[in-house]
Amino acid sequence: MSEELLKQHRDAIDAIDVQVLKLLNERASHAREIGEIKGGGIIYRPEREAQVLRRIQALNPGPLPDESVARLFREIMSECLALEKPLSIAYLGPEGTFTQLAATKHFGHAARTVACASIDEAFRLVESRALDYLVAPVENSTEGAVGRTLDLMVSSPLKICGEVVLRVHHHLLRARPDADGVRRVYAHAQALAQCHEWLNKNLPDTVERVSVASNAEAARLASEDASAAAIAGQAAAERYSLHKVAENIEDEPNNTTRFLVLGHQDVGSTGQDKTSIIVSAPNRPGAVHSLLAPVADNGVSMTKFESRPSRAGLWDYVFFIDMEGHRNDPNIEQALAGLAERTSFVKVLGSYPQAVL
Repeated sequence: MSEELLKQHRDAIDAIDVQVLKLLNERASHAREIGEIKGGGIIYRPEREAQVLRRIQALNPGPLPDESVARLFREIMSECLALEKPLSIAYLGPEGTFTQLAATKHFGHAARTVACASIDEAFRLVESRALDYLVAPVENSTEGAVGRTLDLMVSSPLKICGEVVLRVHHHLLRARPDADGVRRVYAHAQALAQCHEWLNKNLPDTVERVSVASNAEAARLASEDASAAAIAGQAAAERYSLHKVAENIEDEPNNTTRFLVLGHQDVGSTGQDKTSIIVSAPNRPGAVHSLLAPVADNGVSMTKFESRPSRAGLWDYVFFIDMEGHRNDPNIEQALAGLAERTSFVKVLGSYPQAVL
């Protein structure tokens, strides 16, 4: 009886697979037709993808969780876009970094991810239109802002098109399956900070901590040095065939990194958006309070406020502000107009859909 029941379910799955395949190709045909109608215009529409993913999640009856459904439909949209033109995405390399994971999460596996030696190089390649978009880390829930990304956005012509939120799990990786004889640990500076307490507790004081350009680079170095270990993620462990000596060693269990997607286009409203801006304020008492008054007066919810040296003069700063809403929303428009009256420098970095988890 059990074999017969199994056969019934398997036959039903086979029949459903045929329907799924047919519908997927029908969807791809419509996507290709849309590409032909647009005639070579912008093919990637972040606002449209965000709306599709949120609609699918709202309709999802289970048993698949919403996050799984979003991931499946992201891949479907990625493959459909590739019929028009595969997107090229710059990220901080080498292969196996969390930034590459974020790029794949946002654009799907059909997009071509291109490893860059630095965030600066990623910006240059997209600014010159050699590549289509870039994904760069902007802040971590434990260690705060990624200064280099913020600094580059001050002068870059690129616009924020989207954001990605990624849970980050760090592992201690090594070419051998134990921690005996570890003399040094390679990792990005942020990863070393995020695992600081674990390292203090579990490794001797004599173990050197070496900061490198990325966690994937750390994994590569550890794969070539029997006396070394690396802090990196699952993808780097697989890429460089390393053993996980210890798992999830981040000090904060909800360790999360936010990434920005940057390109050349403005993005339409979805109803669940953010607007990011840079403003300057004179170095005098009450300047920041005065600067933020238009935001509060227009009922705008501010989700981020970060200061960075302006590099224009001693003790001069610029402020990065994230607000809930789209720049075309009336309250955001009024807040931006009020800011423009109070400061000599206001730059809108972009309005974009809030991350779909």
